[in-house]
Amino acid sequence: MMHIKHEAEERHVLTVTVDNEAGILAKIAGLFTARGYNIDSLTVADITENHSVSRITIVTHGPPSQIDQIHAQLERLVPVHKVVDLTEAGPFVQRELALIKVAGMGEKRVEALRIADVFRAKPVDTSTSSFIFELTGAPDKIDTFVAIMRELGLVEVGRTGVVGMIRGAEEA
Repeated sequence: MMHIKHEAEERHVLTVTVDNEAGILAKIAGLFTARGYNIDSLTVADITENHSVSRITIVTHGPPSQIDQIHAQLERLVPVHKVVDLTEAGPFVQRELALIKVAGMGEKRVEALRIADVFRAKPVDTSTSSFIFELTGAPDKIDTFVAIMRELGLVEVGRTGVVGMIRGAEEA
C-alpha cells in the first residue's frame, strides 16, 4: 500500500525588493498563477527617494516545499534584487489597515462603538445610521473585529494587505 505524505500548510510573509518598472507586478502575479499558488495578500510601495525601487509584500500559504519553490522562483525573476521570507528570518512585525463600515441603530450602534473602543478602532466617518472605523493591527486582530461586527451590522470591509519588517536595527 502506498502512502502519500501531505505536508502541513504554513502561512508565510515574503518581501521582494524590485526595480520599479512596468510589468513587474504582472510577472510576479503570473509566477503564482502559472503554478497554482495562491496570494492571500499583496502590497506594493516605492521605497527609494528617486522612485527606482519598490518593495512588494506577499502573504501566501502552502507546504514548506512549495514556499521554498516560490522563494527560488521569485529570486530568478529579473528585476528582483532580494527576496526575504520574514516568517523564516526571525521575529517580525506585521500590520494591516482596514476600513470597516457598520450600520445600526440603538443598542447595536452603542455596542459597535464600545467594541471599537476596545479594539482601538477609530471612527473616521459617522452618520446617524452608520460608522466607518479605521483599524490597524495584525491580520488576526482585524479578522476578529470584522467577525464581531458581522453580528452588529457589518456592511463593507476594505483591507490594505499586510506589510512587515524584521525586528531590530538590521535591514532584512
